[in-house]
Amino acid sequence: MNSKYFFRKTKLNLLVLMVLFSTVSCQDFLEEQPGTEIDANFVYTTEDGLRSGVVSLYKFNRDRYDEGVEDFLPALMMISRSDLTFNRSGYLGLMGRYERGVSPIEYSASLLSNYFWRHYYKLASKSTEIINAAEVAKGLDEKVRNEIIGEAKFFRAEAYFYLYRMFNNIYVNTESITGDNAFDVIDNKSSSEEILALINSDLQFAIDNLEYYDGNFGRVTKGTAMHVKAKVAMWQGDWAEAKNQSETLIAEGSHSLVSSTADVFKGDMNHSEQLMVLQFAENVLGGGSRNFLNANLGVKYWLAPNSSSRAEYGGRGFSRLLPNNYLLALLAEDPNDDRDDDTYFRLKYYYDAGPNFGEEIDLYQPVTDLDNPSETYKQYYERTHPACLKYAQEDSDPTTYFQISNVMIYRLAETYLIAAEANMRSGGNGLPFINEVRARAGAAELTSLDEQAILDERARELSFEGQRWFTLKRMGQSVINNQIRSFAGDGEYFPANLGARDPRTNWQDHYINFPIPQRDLDLLGGSYPQNDGY
Repeated sequence: MNSKYFFRKTKLNLLVLMVLFSTVSCQDFLEEQPGTEIDANFVYTTEDGLRSGVVSLYKFNRDRYDEGVEDFLPALMMISRSDLTFNRSGYLGLMGRYERGVSPIEYSASLLSNYFWRHYYKLASKSTEIINAAEVAKGLDEKVRNEIIGEAKFFRAEAYFYLYRMFNNIYVNTESITGDNAFDVIDNKSSSEEILALINSDLQFAIDNLEYYDGNFGRVTKGTAMHVKAKVAMWQGDWAEAKNQSETLIAEGSHSLVSSTADVFKGDMNHSEQLMVLQFAENVLGGGSRNFLNANLGVKYWLAPNSSSRAEYGGRGFSRLLPNNYLLALLAEDPNDDRDDDTYFRLKYYYDAGPNFGEEIDLYQPVTDLDNPSETYKQYYERTHPACLKYAQEDSDPTTYFQISNVMIYRLAETYLIAAEANMRSGGNGLPFINEVRARAGAAELTSLDEQAILDERARELSFEGQRWFTLKRMGQSVINNQIRSFAGDGEYFPANLGARDPRTNWQDHYINFPIPQRDLDLLGGSYPQNDGY
């Protein structure tokens, strides 16, 4: 074996083995085990140890959101890559404009490796270790055993589903890493059938052995698994299964839409609509840390004369990722739709001192005449452009960029939109489901439903939640090509981003799959396939 290859393979597997034996608790609502009592025997042979191992999966899954590299790129990159987002600046802008993250060998490839490819493979490996240990552990009550395995299988399914949607050419494994197999070489990708069969099997086990949400906020539930299984079914084009999972969750689960869009992202998001929320809390072991997630999404309105930082505006921001004109136009189509101001987005900013107190800040103007661009359009994008509020902390200090708030991953509004699409594609009536979401926002009912209506409503409801790029890919090459090439960025309305900085012209067909980082490809067998085009 090549010595360089052997060294890299050894390094990778030692890292995985180290991860498997780390069990740091992630939430203050989960009972923590003193570090001095934790060893491999404790973790994999006792109920308390296995439960601690499961708790560590929550913390490990959240780590990607807690990593501050390159504008918190690990948490925000998928938001930047969208037909709904304008990427103004920073490394996130480079990724979102397809100037970076499109090669297996440059610096951005190491970011894709660390925070996506390796992150999710480590999560899958750790989950597998817990699953296999729990299956043979002695003295466990069977209900307890299955609950432990159910949570771990959810995280393994979540890891492989994310990898599959990003990288396509992936492999799956259900064996624990041991001294005997640690250096086995993986020569080929798994088939789509094999990947999706494992994901579906894991999710079905979780559905069968976990309970609906019962107030234990932060834990994966039966409903969480049903929602993800419905998403997987949509990727398979199995409309009947997507319809069954989504409609059953809506009808029988313990979840419901909250009554107002203003309440969806309010407080800690411990409400009836949430299906999976990543929890961050200060001064708690494994609780996460203050971060710049929200700062990347807010603007610098406080730099305008006679204005200061205000919590209701989302606090201080860098104006890196902004809703583009395409998304804002969708939100503005119905004047009664309340998702566009002070709920999901902030549209306007006001003077809080001086002679114009209480009036809208109007110093900076966007480009409205493409032949005569505004001289202040750059300041408009930096200071008074609409901004997303979904990651803002209500009780934060508005004078600082640092905030710490929970992050919504899955919620029931998307379940309703899955049910609407699954019915539409299978000849059923999806209107009641999509109109339930619209009614909550005060928008008029739709009277007909097609693919574009689904895309538009998902944009209004779920934008900036990290789902959009995957939705476009799921709908196919022609859909993602059209949406990205037609709407990504703000085009002529931000002249500074034309040419080489325009995601519409940078997009290429093969970007529908991310490149497998070369350093990870080098650890696999020589015949392992890179994605087409790289």
